Amino acid sequence: MKKSFGLDFGTSNSALSLSDDDNVRLLDIDVHSPIKNSLKSVLYFMKEGIDRKAYVGYEAVKEYIATGGEGRYLQSIKTFLPDSSFTRTEILNKTYKLEELIAYLLRSMKERGEQTIQSSVEDVVLGRPVLFSEDPRKDKLAENRLVSAARSAGFKNITLQLEPIAAALSFENNLKTSDEKLVLVGDFGGGTSDFTIMKSSRENAKKQDRSSDILAVGGIYIGGDLFDSDIMWEKVCNYYGKTVKVNSLMGNFRFGLSTITLSKLKRWHQIPHLRSLKTMQNIKELKYLASGEDKTRIENLENLIHKNYGYLLFQAIEKAKCELSESMETKIRFNDYGMSINEGLSQKEFEGFIEEKVRQIETKVEEALKDANLGSQDIDVVFLTGGSSYVPLIKSLFEARFGEQKIKQSEAFTSVAYGLGVYSSILRKFHA
Repeated sequence: MKKSFGLDFGTSNSALSLSDDDNVRLLDIDVHSPIKNSLKSVLYFMKEGIDRKAYVGYEAVKEYIATGGEGRYLQSIKTFLPDSSFTRTEILNKTYKLEELIAYLLRSMKERGEQTIQSSVEDVVLGRPVLFSEDPRKDKLAENRLVSAARSAGFKNITLQLEPIAAALSFENNLKTSDEKLVLVGDFGGGTSDFTIMKSSRENAKKQDRSSDILAVGGIYIGGDLFDSDIMWEKVCNYYGKTVKVNSLMGNFRFGLSTITLSKLKRWHQIPHLRSLKTMQNIKELKYLASGEDKTRIENLENLIHKNYGYLLFQAIEKAKCELSESMETKIRFNDYGMSINEGLSQKEFEGFIEEKVRQIETKVEEALKDANLGSQDIDVVFLTGGSSYVPLIKSLFEARFGEQKIKQSEAFTSVAYGLGVYSSILRKFHA
């Protein structure tokens, strides 16, 4: 029987499943990683070398660290899909379209999967969030770019499926009875939080067309990356000149880092953009006029930009965030490139940083219930997946609304890929 892949291209992590005969299984696509069936959605282009080889996944991280960040490291590429202003970028004197960069990642996943099963695969069910953007034109642009990248990666037959629906299929596949249940799926990725309410049962799982079972879908452009940005802004940015203000040379006004610089400083994947001439002139002027601790902070910022260690810094932030899922207090620890950060962070502080975003997530859940004409009491199961589903404030939101006994959680990084494989298997049966 013809084989097909289920491919979940995520903002932070990606995964691949195989649908073969009546079986669906996850594939190991990063044997160098501690989590072999999950691939970090990152690229690292070496500075040296004629072919400008790009490393992918865990290898990219290792090479980035080993070479001191001398090349170009790219993370969160998926976030640029709806950005019409981002068409191409120059990497080490060569120009790449956004679709080319994404195709590089997808092709690597395809080739690694094919190597594992010793067979070529041309068919793929590709996941997409409920919303790439709230602007319909940008949302369509993002979808078209993703499909184009998949085609460039070597896939010939491409089907799209919403990521939270795939997560629901993953849950449904493990139901042990034919009893129908109303399931609310929350898929919390690095870039988006998506929701689906659907009727689930073993019998329903056999159907190709599930439109009558899907009662509501919704999503919001809030995910784990934004939570990391909040921690960066509130607890770490001061080390890089957030509050530095100096008198101008004429002494007639005070100034600091521009709002654009501060905005990009909060987001890991935008820190390399601070190398623009205008931004660097602003930073140099600040350093010249600053003194003492303030001068040191601006020098830290220069090092952050030129030595390109933003990834390592945000890894330290993410580690602290994850530790708060199990403890009330932790520390953000970073000691490298002349920096020494040992900043305390409590769960209460973190919840204060993200409270407004979690309220927005709750509003989207309420809208999904309203669209389905259901109340919280009507939901039988709440299935949560994705890394941010373990954030205590998010988990407690669902426990308070639906009851702790209804909450089910699954593999954070692979349930969507598995569900895409399930959907691929259903399609093949109907088209056999």
